[in-house]
Amino acid sequence: MLPEKLSFADDFPPVGYADWRALVEQDLQGASFERKLVTHTYEGIAIQPVYTREDRPLGSDPAGLPGFAPFTRGSQPVGAAATGWDLRQEHAHPDLRATHRAILDDLLGGATSLQLRWDAAGRAGRDPDDPAAAGLGGTDGTPIFCVEDLEAATEGVHLEMIGIGLDAGAAFFPASILLLALWERRGVALADCRGAFNADPLGVLAREGSLPMPLAAAWNQLAALAEHAGSLLPHVRAVGVDTGPYHDAGATAAQDVAFAASTGLEYLRALVQRGSSVDRAAGQMHFRFSVGTHHFLAIAKLRAARRVWSRILEASGGSPAAGAMHMQVRTSRRVLTRRAPYVNLLRNTAGVFAAAAGGAQVITSAPFDQLIGLPTDLSRRIARNTVLVLQEEAGLHRVVDPAGGSWFLECLTDQLAEKAWTILQEVERQGGMAEALASGWCAAQIDAAYAPRATDIARRKQGITGVSEFPDATEEPLVSLHPDPSDVQQAAADRLRRQRAGRRGDGRRGAAPSARLPDFVADALQGATLGELAAAAGLHGEAGPSAPPLELRSFAEPFEHLRDASDARLARHGARPRVFLAHLGTAADYTARSGYAKNFFEAGGFETIESAGSATPQEVARAFGASGARIAVLCSSDRLYEQLAAETARMLKAAGARSVVLAGRPGDREADYREAGVDRFIFIGCNVLDALQQMLTEEGASLA
Repeated sequence: MLPEKLSFADDFPPVGYADWRALVEQDLQGASFERKLVTHTYEGIAIQPVYTREDRPLGSDPAGLPGFAPFTRGSQPVGAAATGWDLRQEHAHPDLRATHRAILDDLLGGATSLQLRWDAAGRAGRDPDDPAAAGLGGTDGTPIFCVEDLEAATEGVHLEMIGIGLDAGAAFFPASILLLALWERRGVALADCRGAFNADPLGVLAREGSLPMPLAAAWNQLAALAEHAGSLLPHVRAVGVDTGPYHDAGATAAQDVAFAASTGLEYLRALVQRGSSVDRAAGQMHFRFSVGTHHFLAIAKLRAARRVWSRILEASGGSPAAGAMHMQVRTSRRVLTRRAPYVNLLRNTAGVFAAAAGGAQVITSAPFDQLIGLPTDLSRRIARNTVLVLQEEAGLHRVVDPAGGSWFLECLTDQLAEKAWTILQEVERQGGMAEALASGWCAAQIDAAYAPRATDIARRKQGITGVSEFPDATEEPLVSLHPDPSDVQQAAADRLRRQRAGRRGDGRRGAAPSARLPDFVADALQGATLGELAAAAGLHGEAGPSAPPLELRSFAEPFEHLRDASDARLARHGARPRVFLAHLGTAADYTARSGYAKNFFEAGGFETIESAGSATPQEVARAFGASGARIAVLCSSDRLYEQLAAETARMLKAAGARSVVLAGRPGDREADYREAGVDRFIFIGCNVLDALQQMLTEEGASLA
């Protein structure tokens, strides 16, 4: 007869950590618990295989409640449960008409706000017909140089309902003026204007290596925008803190949080020195983070970022409510790949999930083909729907702080916050974020942190699916449009010339370095261009600070470079470099190492040719001679290697093999194998990237 109440405790009595640990170490049979089961992040945080209540002592609740300091659990009490996330999609097409179409498609497809990225000329504060803009126009963004351009891009958009975020680089001030002018022209009520100016001069310094104005001028522009937004625009934030330059350069999660907090602190000081209160200045901050595929680490990073920022506001004398961080999270660029691009759909899904679970208010999902070229209608649609499926079908937004209470994630959040605080203190000792960038300290710290990751990627300890692991040697590349930037720049210059010819007066009544912000808006409404507004605001006058630019890194790029070299060789000679997989023994003997070798060489763009099994050394050598390959790879078991490897290697060399490779560790037989003709050994943990580079070069592929 079944009991009335089901109690698992009766059948599964509680097990203490000590008992569990003893049982695990018994199963490890003398192997090190730490080496086998404990992993480490690139910050040096040890990730345990299991966490218990002891990792979060009873009575200790540093995370607090959602919507209350220290905001670890979210900046709002109910998170996104009531309204969902603000889905803010990026627009950077060099054709203004294509940008307009994409904007309407995004909004009709579920996006709730827009992110506009100016092209390289616009981000530098240059008009397209400015000689200093040569080579910049039409590159990496949309050519928007006057209110009419902005009007054309947003025609049909209900600006009283749709927020707009700007990505205008050093030209954050004139770009913001154009947006303010557009709102005024459209008659949008001040209370209905929504968006973010994203004025982020230190982000420009980090990414570009220079700022075209002194820091004092940048702080003045920052303060003018913050004062205007804080006084008149309740739903607009003027100051941006973008960690993209650091994240894309390979920064760790702790560095990401620390550099964001240090940048925000620098801006906080600049605004307070120019008359703002701490609370008012903090209310103008809009933080932008990128997250990759390590979703637990990403969730903890976002939670730690809010905690660190709340502590800064507390130490600065702000009210508890002022420490609530406004956070936009974007799926990471550094984890995307050009090869096997459809795998990026999974990477973006992991990133969007982390953003949602980590408490982002604004989410940006990147198109999966972003690294290949301009996104297509399909890739934009999938990017939107990645967020919408998690919201509309999975209902993920209805759970406030889903990570809360997890012993693992709470512990990881604490550790990341502590690591980030330590880095922040060191930035302060360097003189603040501006000085740390200018001296090269930040770049050196990121390079040092990235070095072990680069080694792990090269050794495939950190595998990249579809690129360094499980590549598809027969994949057809995606074709993407790449408009000629010079044509785009010329079209923008012609458009701007017509606009200038039709405006009344010179369009620059009061534009001067000392002019009030409303005067700049009035000039923009009369036709002043972005370049004219930038010059009047002080860009390109006195030289600004410089810094070693941060190197943008793609995790997959080293292996994709190998595949590019193979493609080039195919185009030149009609064939890829080939390797012959020499199988010794039965399938049980060679299958595992043959599969490893095939995966190994195809990651470098090699064509693999497999021999039949159960062949003698003589038969293997004859098959190799007929294959057209010059590299042979011995694949078998250690037992058969001892019997046949040396003889087979000698015969392969006699048959014309330029290089003989043995798949597996040689152990104490290495000298014998090398004497017989084996040139190198490949095995789990070897430097795959280095070996492939050497063999591609030997095969005549150019890696320059």
